[in-house]
Amino acid sequence: MKIAVIGYSGSGKSTTADILGQKLNRPVLHLDRVNFLPGWQERDRRESCRIAEDFMAYNSRWIIDGNYSFMAQQARLQAADFIIFLKFNRFVCLWRAAKRYMKYKNTTRPSMAENCPEKLDMEFVRWILWDGRDKEHTDSYKNIVNSHKDKVIIIKNQRRLDTFLGCVENEIIDRL
Repeated sequence: MKIAVIGYSGSGKSTTADILGQKLNRPVLHLDRVNFLPGWQERDRRESCRIAEDFMAYNSRWIIDGNYSFMAQQARLQAADFIIFLKFNRFVCLWRAAKRYMKYKNTTRPSMAENCPEKLDMEFVRWILWDGRDKEHTDSYKNIVNSHKDKVIIIKNQRRLDTFLGCVENEIIDRL
């Protein structure tokens, strides 16, 4: 079983992927760890894509968290048995990012590359509230949902996410 977790910044993709990885005993790839090198330097895109492709090739079952279209996104989505789309509202995402910042302030969260301390600057706030939800990005999500209707699970709030994760533990685990 292969699962892609996508969604808006701050929606909880990495946490969801980690929980699923634990419950289903699957390797998890956090694309933020692939995209960034120490000190918030971006890795070469070809190398990032190769890392993602190698992870998919060498693991028959996986969970990949992240959007990054240049990291074999079409192949990831095509190969995935399920695509979990965390479609939380922008203010919830901002609150969650602020909460994450307070938890990991001056440290690097586990789903991020080494020596990339958690930050919440105005550029990231703008991304969460506006830039990451512009027409290009919302159209991209709509295209993903429309292209993969049979395997997309849209989750819009924490209560639905908790319910979904609870079902994974009990009822759906045999299917996954």
